This record gives sequence, C-alpha cells and structure tokens, in this order.
Amino acid sequence: MAGRAQPSGPAGSGGGAPGLLPLLLLLLSAAAIIPRGDGQNLVTEDVTVVEGDVATISCRVKNSDDSVIQLLNPNRQTIYFRDFRPLKDSRFQLVNFSNSELRVSLTNVSISDEGRYFCQLYTDPPQEIYTTITVLVPPRNLVIDIEKETAVEGEEIELNCTAMASRPATTIRWFKGNKELTGKSEVERWSDMYTVTSQLLLKVGREDDGVPVICLVDHPAVKDLQTQRYLEVMYKPQVRVSQNYPLQGLTREGEPLELTCTAFGKPQPTDMRWLRVDDEMPQHVVVSGSNLLISNLNKTDNGTYRCEASNAVGKSHADYMLFVYDPPTTIPPPTTTTTTTTTIPTTITDTTATTEPAVHGTSVPPTASTEALPTVQLSNASLAFRPDSRAGEDGAIRSVDHAVVGGVVAVVVFAMLCLLIILGRYFARHKGTYFTHEAKGADDAADADTAIINAEGGQNNSEEKKEYFI
Repeated sequence: MAGRAQPSGPAGSGGGAPGLLPLLLLLLSAAAIIPRGDGQNLVTEDVTVVEGDVATISCRVKNSDDSVIQLLNPNRQTIYFRDFRPLKDSRFQLVNFSNSELRVSLTNVSISDEGRYFCQLYTDPPQEIYTTITVLVPPRNLVIDIEKETAVEGEEIELNCTAMASRPATTIRWFKGNKELTGKSEVERWSDMYTVTSQLLLKVGREDDGVPVICLVDHPAVKDLQTQRYLEVMYKPQVRVSQNYPLQGLTREGEPLELTCTAFGKPQPTDMRWLRVDDEMPQHVVVSGSNLLISNLNKTDNGTYRCEASNAVGKSHADYMLFVYDPPTTIPPPTTTTTTTTTIPTTITDTTATTEPAVHGTSVPPTASTEALPTVQLSNASLAFRPDSRAGEDGAIRSVDHAVVGGVVAVVVFAMLCLLIILGRYFARHKGTYFTHEAKGADDAADADTAIINAEGGQNNSEEKKEYFI
C-alpha cells in the first residue's frame, strides 16, 4: 500500500499566467503516490468478497485535523467527497461519515468491480492510500461423468468431475465412501474464469456395488460443495452350502442328512444345481431346488457334493465333503441296587388276632375294638411294585444289585480276616527248636566221621525207637 503527497505550488500574482489555478487543482487531484511512512494518518484494509455479496470500504484517519476525506474508484473517479456522492452508481451507499472515517458499502459485487480503490486525505502535503477488492466466483456447476453406468467386477472404469467457471481455480478431491482417492486434474482458463476437470480411474469389485463416489470441491468462495454417483457393479454368484441336519455332531450311518445351498449375485442367480464330484449322484438322494436330502446314510454316500449357481456374469460353486461314520454302539446303562427299609404301621382286631398289612403306604383306620401292634420292618424290594411308590422298577433293580454286591464283598473280607487269624495262631504255637533221634550220640564225637559212625551204630541198636514228624 502506498500514500501520495504533493506540495501546493505558489499561486501567481500580478502578471501570473491565467491557467495556473486550474493546473494546481489538477495536480492536487492527480498527485504522485509515495510510500506510506510512520507519519501517515490514513488506514484501510483489503477486501475479499464473493460475487453477488456486499463489500465494505473503510477510510480511517488516525489523528484527525478536520481534513477532507474522499474515495475514488479504480478509474480514479470520485465515489464520495466527504458525505457527497458525485458518482451516479446507486450500489455505493454511505455507511458512516465523520472527521475520522469514511465508510462506504458496495452491493451486488461483480467481477468488473475488482481492483484498487483509493482513499485521499487533503492535508499538507496530501495523503493517499489504496485498498484492493478481490472478487471470488464459486463454480457454476459440478458434474460427474461416468464411463459405464453398469460395470462388471474386475473392470477399470473412468470417472470425470468438472467444476466450471470459477475464480480462482478450484481444487477437486475424490472419495469412495470414506476413503480418499487420487485423481488427475486439468485447468482451462476462459477470460477471467477457470474450468477444472479431474479424472479418476477406478477398478471395481463386488464390494463396490452401491458405494457412492464423491467429487468434493475446495474453493474459498464455497464450503461443502460436492456431488456423487453410486456405483452399480455386476458380479457372479457367491455360493454357500449349509448343513440343516444333523445340526451338530457326526454324520453317521443310518441317519438322515439335509443340505441347503444359498447363492447371492448381481443379477440374482437363475440356475442352481447339485452334483457329485467325480461320481454319479446316488439314486436315493432327493434334490429339491436348493435342498439336498439323504434319508438313510450309508458308506457308499461318501464323497464331495457340489452346488453350482450361475447368472449373466459367470458361474461359481461351493463343495461339501461327506464322510459317513459307523453308527453308535448301544450299551445298556449300568444298574446299581440299594436296600432300604420302610416302617409301615399295621393294626389287628381282637376277634381275629391276625395282622393285616397296610395297602399303598396307608394304614387301615382302627376301630373301637382294635389295638395297635408293633411296626413291621419291610424291605424296599417288597414295596417297589406298589403304584404309589416313589422309586420305579429300575430303582428297585439297582437297589437289589447293590445289596448283592455288598453282601459278597462283606463275606469275602470276613473269610480273609478269619484265615489270617488262624494262620497267626498256628505259627505262634509251633515256634522253637526241634531235634531228631538221628543226631543222638553225635555230641561226644571228636570229629565228623566219628559222629557219623556213632550215629549209624546208634540207629542199628535203636530198632524200637520211633520218629515223629510234624
């Protein structure tokens, strides 16, 4: 920014030239521009405005001395002289006028209004400063052109986004969903306007079907200006085989098997069929649409079963490998028995003196001439068949088995204890040193040979002696 100052020349007197005064006035209005210094009193700011909006120009004086303030347009035509408007343009309106400020508004700004506007202060020397109005023009139109309305998965398609007639040139950004992509932009200038075209090459897949591609504009004159196109992608079916029965566990011989085939694609699959890989389909297999049913599995059903689906784009399949296991072995549950006793009160009459047991776990009501007898102990086995017994038939059988096993174990333990006691007493009674008659006379022998001879002689003379062995 710069100021301008021009000292006033001395006015001619006497025989001065008659055109000197107009020349001085002309020099005042067209004074040379000089750089602004610290002593400059005028202050203003640059203005940036969007086309069609209102721009406000302010000329302020720091230290006012009641000097005249005026505003000039880029063609140096006076817009306002103090509070008077010589320029016949109604878009300029006085907002504020005082000794220290001249503020003017310009409505409906256009490109032609862009340029430098001058603030002048008539001091000695005169001062001048300028402000620049910059007009922003947002894009007139934002369009996305796509090469193919419908693409096939795996193809590369071209998209073009065009932002026309903007000032300055726009910046275009691409997004696919929330992911930003990179495009290639070209800028063309028409007069004072710019047209920007951005190209995007995109390889599409089935996951891109229905995803929006967004063209977003970055421009100082506008915020959040964008346009979008939804991708339409065709793809071959995606096939999946699920097992309906059995829901869990192994596929065993003699049991049924039910499979269901589901396929999704764009367009929706129109042809779906079941087949057995590397073998013929068994005769007893029932195929109904997307379902496959084997009512009675056997080992000959082992193999790979395939579901195929196709549409206009292509064909795909999913496999199910069947292995039939042996049927489960049936093992009866182990039975255990327990013995319990139940006390049942009985009554007897005086006349018959016979005991009648209670029926269904209830006692017979006594009469006036009856007496209660001692209770009778009955085993649980005898009560197992009563209709109101809590234990069922299986419980009774298990109780009997427990009793038998317990009795056998008790007998065996008791017999072993008795045997140990008898053996202990026997060995205790026959404990000590025993001598036979054959060794008689050997104690006095001088050596072993003499002892043998004496022993033999002793045996010959002891015919009447007897030996006892225990």
